[in-house]
Amino acid sequence: MATNVIMPALELAQETGKVLRWLKRPGDAVTRGEPIVEIETDKVTVEIESPATGRLGEVSAQAGDVVPVGTPIATIVTEAGPPSTPEREVKASPLARKLAAEHGVKLTEVPGGGGRIARADVMAFVERRKGGEGEAEVARLTLASPKARRLAAERGVELHLVRGSGPDGAVLAGDVPAAAHAPDAAAGAPPGAGGVSNVWRIMAERMTQSWTSVPHFYLVREVNASRLVTWRTRVAAQTGARITYTDLLVKLVASALTKHPRLNASWTNGAIITHREIDIGLAVAIADGLVVPVVHAADTLSLDQIAARREDLVTRAQSGKLRPADIQGGRFTVSNLGMHGVDAFNAIVNPPQAAILAVGRITDRVLAVGGRPAVQPAMVLTLSCDHRAVDGARAAEFLGALAELVEEPLALLV
Repeated sequence: MATNVIMPALELAQETGKVLRWLKRPGDAVTRGEPIVEIETDKVTVEIESPATGRLGEVSAQAGDVVPVGTPIATIVTEAGPPSTPEREVKASPLARKLAAEHGVKLTEVPGGGGRIARADVMAFVERRKGGEGEAEVARLTLASPKARRLAAERGVELHLVRGSGPDGAVLAGDVPAAAHAPDAAAGAPPGAGGVSNVWRIMAERMTQSWTSVPHFYLVREVNASRLVTWRTRVAAQTGARITYTDLLVKLVASALTKHPRLNASWTNGAIITHREIDIGLAVAIADGLVVPVVHAADTLSLDQIAARREDLVTRAQSGKLRPADIQGGRFTVSNLGMHGVDAFNAIVNPPQAAILAVGRITDRVLAVGGRPAVQPAMVLTLSCDHRAVDGARAAEFLGALAELVEEPLALLV
């Protein structure tokens, strides 16, 4: 008996993943949950864990191969005998089954990352299936991903002139922008030429999409950070942990979100979806661009637990060791550039999230204290919001609650 290792779909827009290297060789013993292969997605390099305990069997995708999501890339042999390819047991949410029935989709054909198929997985499958319709005959004869066909149609690129970087020369979405802008793309210029990595290029595309499609608005609040500074010093002394201001803000943001759930929401398919889980993303700069690993259930964690989680995520992000679960499920993002001496900035919303908090440095400023001017440590918080999911009044209430917690963080202990 064998269990397939599937190229996972970590997000709605992802269509392929690239195998970077196998951490195990065929025949090696593996345990369920043990990292066995590194892959590169549109966002980041992640480690894929074994779905079962046994031995690594046949490996069908080698290092460097670009594989469509949902495709088996190896098998885990759980009993003696030659590897087989069992029919995948379908686990799906009720909404996923309903949507599949409406579109005539077989759930066995829908990639679900090796786990339970969600409504978003079915939506992604339906969109990919529609992506190739209506193209010219010569384009249909060219191997290409649905996204690549759509981009080619939008930009007037002839697919049969583009040299693809995918399996069997398939044209991927990343090849089309290069073909549209580089004069030698049709002659086979490699994607990523010009010093831009795939992660950076994808980041640029998504930020452009967010900036041009999400109606942003911004709220700015200067807050007295003297109590925050004292709190950090006290907690670090009590716990012995390396507590950063980002850790404190994650704790405070999680507390504010419990009282203002509209900021813990998404604009999805013309509706506002409020999330029960408070999973906070942290914008982390890496050599290839920007990634957003997630502190899950932040409202349930102590400060030293948040600090340990943040340190682990940042370390693995910078070394390319993030796991799929590390970048899934973010509901709200914190981006802190204070350590770089930045006073304030406007961040771009990370769809489908409703908001992102931009944090500036803590520095001495003249503030009114008891009706008199005084020099106090202060910081500027800038809240960027998707106006489709939240209005100005609700956003202001959230930012006000957060500012109060920053100025009186010990209120959390009461």
